[in-house]
Amino acid sequence: MVIGGADGCRTGWVICRRDTGGVLDVRVVKTLAEACEGLAILAVDMPIGLVDVPRPARACEVEARQLLPGKASSVFATPCRPALACTTHATANATSRKLGVGINQQTFHLFPKMREVDDLLRARPRLKRIVYEAHPELAFARMNGGKPVLAKKRKPDGYAERCRLLAEHGFACPVDRLSGAARDDILDAIAVCRTALLIAQGKATRLGPARVRDSHGLPMNIWF
Repeated sequence: MVIGGADGCRTGWVICRRDTGGVLDVRVVKTLAEACEGLAILAVDMPIGLVDVPRPARACEVEARQLLPGKASSVFATPCRPALACTTHATANATSRKLGVGINQQTFHLFPKMREVDDLLRARPRLKRIVYEAHPELAFARMNGGKPVLAKKRKPDGYAERCRLLAEHGFACPVDRLSGAARDDILDAIAVCRTALLIAQGKATRLGPARVRDSHGLPMNIWF
């Protein structure tokens, strides 16, 4: 069984594939559809399932923040569907604010990747059996005995600690540089690749109710 983990990067997606022998292949692809090819499970660090109003937040996000004391800010608030349709931060912020709460610029920068995931799963509903939402900091916390890794992954100590955890759990980072991706993108893709393996093995933890769906039938769960 070939599984994978994906994290968005500036030129597309970093995809980490793990083959049946446990060998990792990490590369950059342009689209999430390409990342899905040949995989039994793909865990992706991007929201799946969108609320129609910004409050209340998705249950899985609330639970994720509770599990990450000191790193709760790494769980971004998922925008509501009407805001995601907007093409400028000003209009997205105004639209969301009218419905309850505004959107910051950092979240808006993720809109293209969020739209790509949403469009793909709505156009190809069978992929719902393959593509799962994951979160790298939850993955690292699980590897760390349930304790969040508080050191920043872009700093040398935080990067080294996450590399150590990955290696200890059989996912040693094979590369630290890829054209079009930051090295922390690589770490995150490998981390959620481990989540994909846990999902395939029936050992992953699911946040959010099992049968919760958005208005387009997409699940709203985070796995780690």
